[in-house]
Amino acid sequence: MRIVVLFLLFLSSISLHAQNDFIIDRGETDLWQDFTYDMGNVFQGVGFAYSRPLYWDKNDLLVAGGVTAATLGFYAVDDNITRELTGQRDDIPEILLDYGYYAGAPQNNYGLSGAIYLTGLFTKNEKLRRTGVLLISSATATGFFQQLTKSATGRARPSAGLGKNHFRPFGGSSEFRSFPSGHAVLTFTNAHVIAKQFENPWVKAGIYTLGVVPGLSRIYEGKHFASDVFLSWALSYFMVEAIDLYLDRKYEQKYNDNRTKTTSLDLNFTLNSVGVSYTF
Repeated sequence: MRIVVLFLLFLSSISLHAQNDFIIDRGETDLWQDFTYDMGNVFQGVGFAYSRPLYWDKNDLLVAGGVTAATLGFYAVDDNITRELTGQRDDIPEILLDYGYYAGAPQNNYGLSGAIYLTGLFTKNEKLRRTGVLLISSATATGFFQQLTKSATGRARPSAGLGKNHFRPFGGSSEFRSFPSGHAVLTFTNAHVIAKQFENPWVKAGIYTLGVVPGLSRIYEGKHFASDVFLSWALSYFMVEAIDLYLDRKYEQKYNDNRTKTTSLDLNFTLNSVGVSYTF
């Protein structure tokens, strides 16, 4: 635990120093210089994301409260959702369940991210390089955080048959590593990063659909509760947004040149739903 704390403090200190860095003309660079620059941004991006709570304002706290409330809402009906969806497990095409499992595997995730990054590096394509950096940095930030949280909370998986309220902190066994979902974290992180490359809403919808299938499949398989998956998606979204904001200062190629650098929050209420729109 001491090593984890020191690691987080180290990353945060990097990000605090990095916040005042802005785009500079790097001039002509070779492959090695681009690689070392990018890897530095990977780790500084992680630190920047982890340090964001230190700078939250009232709007950010409202968003955090909304996510917490929604997670608790899912938590209240976790057992009901689990019974309903696991009971339909045999009706789900096996190809979707297999996709959900393999797409969320860390080795496959980093394989895709690495391939995108290396393509950009060797072809001197800054947009692809930046995309690869965002993918790797976001997956590292969310992956490390969810692994730590899984171990610390020790929530029993639905398949353990112990119900939603059973926790065994630092229990060790994989049966007590339900909260949050690693598969949901990694696949939605990738989906959000890749969807940023496109403006067409139908293309975005298709990409996000591919991103949420693994999380849903894990509920059908009895590996995670709905609250595990929902929080994983929220975590992925905000980590990507934070790191993307940091990378705006490091690369000429931006995905959202017309966005403002302020934060805003919109809450939309209807009789049967609550919507939250957050803009960085």
